[in-house]
This record gives sequence, C-alpha cells and structure tokens, in this order.
Amino acid sequence: MAATLRIQSDWAQALRKDEGEAWLSCHPPGKSTLYGSLTCQGIGLDGIPEVTASEGFIVNEINKKSIHVSCPKENVSSKFLAPYTTFSRIHTKSITCLDISSGGGLGVSSSTDGSMKIWQASNGELRRVLEGHVFDVNCCRFFPSGLVVLSGGMDAQLKIWSAEDASCVVTFKGHKGGILDTAIVDRGKNVVSVSRDGTARLWDCGRSACLGVIADCGSSINGVAVGAADNSINLGSPQQMPSEREVGTESKMLLLAREDKKLQCLGLQSRQPLFLFIGSDAFNCCTFLSGFLLLAGTQDGNIYQLDVRSPRTPVQVIHRSGAPVMSLLSFRDGFIASQGDGSCFIVQQDLDYVIELTGADCEPVYKVATWEKQIYTCCRDGLVRRYQLSDL
Repeated sequence: MAATLRIQSDWAQALRKDEGEAWLSCHPPGKSTLYGSLTCQGIGLDGIPEVTASEGFIVNEINKKSIHVSCPKENVSSKFLAPYTTFSRIHTKSITCLDISSGGGLGVSSSTDGSMKIWQASNGELRRVLEGHVFDVNCCRFFPSGLVVLSGGMDAQLKIWSAEDASCVVTFKGHKGGILDTAIVDRGKNVVSVSRDGTARLWDCGRSACLGVIADCGSSINGVAVGAADNSINLGSPQQMPSEREVGTESKMLLLAREDKKLQCLGLQSRQPLFLFIGSDAFNCCTFLSGFLLLAGTQDGNIYQLDVRSPRTPVQVIHRSGAPVMSLLSFRDGFIASQGDGSCFIVQQDLDYVIELTGADCEPVYKVATWEKQIYTCCRDGLVRRYQLSDL
C-alpha cells in the first residue's frame, strides 16, 4: 500500500493569516511517520495565501479551498479540499445518514437526536421534519423521483414519506430487529431492506407488502447494494415463478455486507448465490462500481475491490488506516470512501493523487452523498459539510 498524507483539519482557516501554520504528516506503511508543517508567508492580491512547506514536503498548488501537497521521498501526493460551506443548524447531535435528491434541491438526514429532517441543499434551511419512527433512524434516502423518502429505524420499521408534506404514506413491518440499510430497485416500485435480524427483505411499495425474504444469514447485515449485472454473469433461475409485483429485479445482483466477516452476493430475482467472500473483519458497507466490479469496506479499515466473475481473489485491497470504513460510494470513474477517523477521500482512475475532503477532526464521517460537482458528508460532530469539486 502507498503512503498516506494527512493535514490539520482546519488548515484552510489556519493558513489564511500571516505566519499561520498547519501541521502535515506522511505515513508510509511499516516505516516511521514523517512530520512537517505548512506556513503562510502572506496573502496574495487574489486572496490566496503564499504557502511554503517544511523540509521533505512540497506545495504543488494552492487555491482558496484546496491545497495540493506532495512528499517526494515516499512518491505520494494528495489534494486536500476544505468545505465550501458547513451546516450546523440541521441537527444537534451526531448525524448518522444523509442523502441528496436527484435534482440536487433537497437533503434528508437522520441523527442520534432522534430526528429525521428534510432541508434545502443550497443553504441547509429546514423544510420538513419526518416524525413517526419510535427510536433512532438508521438510514434515509430519496427515491429516484426526489419527492419521496425511504427510511429504516431501530424500531424495525421501514417507512416511506412524502418530501412535500412530510406525511408517512407507507409503513412496512416484518423485520424482527433494527433496519440498518436499504436499497431501491430501479424506479422504486420495489425496495430492499437489511436488518440486525440477519435478513434481507424485498418489499412492494404499492401494496406495502413483503415480497419475500431474499436472504437469511443468521448474522446482522450492515449494508446492502443492488446493481445491474453485466450480461456475462449467470444469475441463475428462480425456483418458483416471481410475483408479478416484482418490478425490475431481473438481471440485478444483491450484495450484502455482513457482521460475520462475510460479503454475500446473489441474484435478486433468482435468489441464487453468486459468491460468498470472507474478509478480515465485519463488513460495514458495500457498493457496485459497474456490472461486475464492486467495493466493500470492513471494520478494520480494508476496502476490498472484487470482480463478480472471479471473486476468490480481490482485484485490490486498499488500506489507508485501521479505522472502520463507514461508507462507500461510486463516483465518476472511481469512488468516495469515508472512515471512522474522520478521513473522507476520493480515488479516481486517471488521477495519480487522492483527493481528501477535510474538516472532520478525528470524528467518524458516516455517509457521503453527491450531486453533480457537489459532495455532502455527515459526521458524528453534528455537521453536514458541503464541498465543491470546482474549488479544486
């Protein structure tokens, strides 16, 4: 694994004043950490600071919100991006989940303060409060329309809400333990939920009925993803004729991130197994990158990239720190990952550097959502941060 660069979480503020300093470090695997600092030598007419790095580090480029730093000795470079804006008034406590609507206008988030709220994505202004879950809400997401929200809670209930008037239109009951994650199939006539009770269930939104238990694995399922399978993948055939209420499940794969260190993949309609991969620790989250490539993150900081066509050996394992991988999201020709130590980073195929989204100071970043060139994160410190990739 390559070395990783880290920077003081509030570097952009620190370097905005004359002689301001921010720390910097390089962590080569198996070797001792290199420590350094950045110093502001003055502010240019364009408002951008002149910054120099201490020995062993180089400042390649700096803008108001981003700085590109490298450590030549370890042949590593990172671009650090500071938040464009921070929303502190949406929740009072840790924010466990968030999503942005397909049009980019609205955000939805849930918090350990017991609330779930819809807010304006541009300024964080509160629009609606979604009340009805008994305990904490674990997960929330918009349907593709952007007008409807799906949420799952510790009360083992799955709910569908109108984003327009905050009414709860459907409640699904059937899980015996808290719901930990959800996925939407196609346009959203069907949805999938996974739970602490060890099951993954498929639901019919129109009739608010369970269409079946897709998997029952005897271990808590922490994350789920649904993806369209490449034509070369044999998904198997269902043992019995699927219900006509199943819409869009054919040619889809279901991926389950399990607490018992297993990553399970099956045909969504066929219910037939595709593979079972054993990782280094509990799997927390998973996502599809393409019709055959997927990612899954573990509690001990490993990000496995697997190919469904030959899943026995990972394509690669990315390990940047031992902190739990909290979320994974496909992004452009790469992905965004967030971890329990506050790190949140973008890996893209054509870039020889990692883009680090800074601001969270050692507090877990639980979830990431994107809309066009904007990236939103939610964190245990109770803040939603919005980053503009155009600031790079």
